[in-house]
Amino acid sequence: MKVTLYTAPGCPFCVIVKKYLERNSVKFEEVDISKDDKRKNEMEKKSNQTNVPVVDANGTIIIGYNLKKLKEAMAIE
Repeated sequence: MKVTLYTAPGCPFCVIVKKYLERNSVKFEEVDISKDDKRKNEMEKKSNQTNVPVVDANGTIIIGYNLKKLKEAMAIE
């Protein structure tokens, strides 16, 4: 499974999602949208959102810290 976590500095929910993924041994790429305009545009196009966190799990877009959707998308018990 390919998982991308779009984040930005100072975002507390980004930290929560990142720690949740790490605790559940989910491998992911973290993208800091404040440092990469191309990837920021990519995130906005995928999610229709300008705020983070956004998770792309094999094309399933999860906006914010949505535990139920994270569990479903990644088959976490």
